[in-house]
Amino acid sequence: MIQTVIFDMDGVIVDTEPVHHFAYQQHFKQLNIDVSPEMYASFTGNSTKNIYERLKTVYGLKEEVLDLVEVKRNLFNDAFDQKEDLYLLDGVEDLIQELHQNGMQLILASSSANVTIQRIFNRFDLDQYFTHKVSGEDFPKSKPHPAIFQKAAELAKTPVEHCIVIEDSTNGIMAAKAAGIYCVGYDSFHSKLQDYSLADKVISHFNELSFEKIRFIKH
Repeated sequence: MIQTVIFDMDGVIVDTEPVHHFAYQQHFKQLNIDVSPEMYASFTGNSTKNIYERLKTVYGLKEEVLDLVEVKRNLFNDAFDQKEDLYLLDGVEDLIQELHQNGMQLILASSSANVTIQRIFNRFDLDQYFTHKVSGEDFPKSKPHPAIFQKAAELAKTPVEHCIVIEDSTNGIMAAKAAGIYCVGYDSFHSKLQDYSLADKVISHFNELSFEKIRFIKH
């Protein structure tokens, strides 16, 4: 029986991808580098630090990785604070509330930085539902490495066979499966160029899930 649901954030709870895209494109222009749409799509599920490590290697950037991260984060924060049309994804708040009311433990495991996670949680008042929040910036390797989900299960004090992960990216699904956790792939119109073939179940709307459906998922 499932006891813990581990949510990814970006593309699952809220779509901040347009804000990230805007911030990255502004920064790429400042750095005078041309990043292809295919390369950009391959970043999905990676931490900002890992993305800039890769960009530094590919483009021979002279700036320190942490300085690059800081510039992008400031660009994101400015854009985020100015963006009024930012909403939770359709149906996810209802699912979160239903799971919480029925005593299901909820944990966030996101590649986003801690400061970004808290910004989203403050804006949408989500702290009341989640027992823990885990950020990809606290791990040396990003998804598809399983460390973030292993840590989430450890914090939940729940064996992996009694957890599920809800993810929208190829890297996130690979990470969940590498951690030995059942994975629901959320294939929404926000998800671009992602592969759901490794997911145990694929949904396109959160009304396809409920407490009863999740509780009796078998690994």
